[in-house]
Amino acid sequence: MPESDMQTLTIIQPDDWHLHLRDGDVLKSTVPQAARQFHRAIIMPNLKPPVTTTEKALEYRKRILDALPSGSDFEPLMTLYLTDNTSPEDIKRAKESGIIHGAKLYPAGATTNSDAGVTSLDNCIATLEEMQKQGIPLLMHGEVTDPSIDIFDREAVFIDRVLIPLRKKLPDLKIVFEHITTREAAQYVSEAEGYIGATVTAHHLLFNRNSLFQGGIRPHYYCLPILKREENRQALLKAVSTENRRFFMGTDSAPHAQGAKENACGCAGCYTALHAIELYVQAFDEIGALEKIEWFTSINGPKFYNQNVNRNKITLVKKEWTIPQDLPFGENRVIPLMAGETLNWQLK
Repeated sequence: MPESDMQTLTIIQPDDWHLHLRDGDVLKSTVPQAARQFHRAIIMPNLKPPVTTTEKALEYRKRILDALPSGSDFEPLMTLYLTDNTSPEDIKRAKESGIIHGAKLYPAGATTNSDAGVTSLDNCIATLEEMQKQGIPLLMHGEVTDPSIDIFDREAVFIDRVLIPLRKKLPDLKIVFEHITTREAAQYVSEAEGYIGATVTAHHLLFNRNSLFQGGIRPHYYCLPILKREENRQALLKAVSTENRRFFMGTDSAPHAQGAKENACGCAGCYTALHAIELYVQAFDEIGALEKIEWFTSINGPKFYNQNVNRNKITLVKKEWTIPQDLPFGENRVIPLMAGETLNWQLK
């Protein structure tokens, strides 16, 4: 159980089960910021070009490790980018490598750098069958891309059109429903049979879609899946603070240079790697559920991924601090979520 005296909170060191670090010079800032609080992280593979093979994942992993501060024990857990051409043999090699912990499904066109994603699951059945056999989880960006479907309904429609039929075909395939945002998704994951879990971001626990438009369009709150109605936020808060062990922390921290966000066609993604654990603690504190947070941040994820729970602990203190207005991002700057605003908890 977490240790709390109203002014401090001590929990098992958390892991981030959905993290974007990008590549190149920006790793010098994104990697240390994530390593500040997390011991492990599932690393998203949607680079340009994407991480489609075990060999590319090994190379990317080395670049991440090279960017770590001296003495850090942060461990990147690598994933493959699933395409129409990913073969069962690719999955076998991934399993044999020991460093691949999932394959990410991006429906083509669904989000950042998803153009090379899967156009139809019918193209991947043999590969998914091999993933089921090898025990490699399928990490699903759960939105349909049909332009006739309202953007606020695409996750709920995905459950009916894609997720339920897939799980009938492959009932033993281990699935992570990534960054869920709706009441329908929370209910499905809570009640479904079989091997399914879900990550939930801090921004979807803290904000609803009104935050996109307070005082004008606020691009740094724009993410995909997009923020939803208040009733959906409340459903997520209820899900993560109950005894259901299928929900775990995945920040979906997704940095973009300031100019790429503040743009006529701005990129989707909220950058939270610097202050993710403080954001989650604030969300749980606001609903009086700090005694439940450790399962969500530190236990449920490792158990789902068949990893040991971390031994180290971290402590947060109830102390106001101001989130920086911007942060280094290679030759550019990145604006963190809630830039210039105050949080009530700080990592000690």
